[in-house]
Amino acid sequence: MLVLVTYDVKTDTPGGARRLRRVARACVDYGQRVQYSVFECDLNPAQWALLKHRLMTEIDPKVDSLRFYMLGTNWKRRVEHLGAKPAIDYDGPLIF
Repeated sequence: MLVLVTYDVKTDTPGGARRLRRVARACVDYGQRVQYSVFECDLNPAQWALLKHRLMTEIDPKVDSLRFYMLGTNWKRRVEHLGAKPAIDYDGPLIF
């Protein structure tokens, strides 16, 4: 399933920059960055549970926020991309 993860981490508080880096790192580990604080993550249910738990432990819920948009397995008809940075084809071959 494709999950769109967005976050807003307050960086003007002590530890904010560190939380921001950790949240971004968690998202990079599971998906691709499509905007500064927006990631597309193609996950199975176990990966989704791990990512969500990891993100929830990294943020300070008093000042930071997370949003998860569950686009499901039929996400291609729900996502339209225009402009630079072409999207990754998750169903295509993996080439390293």
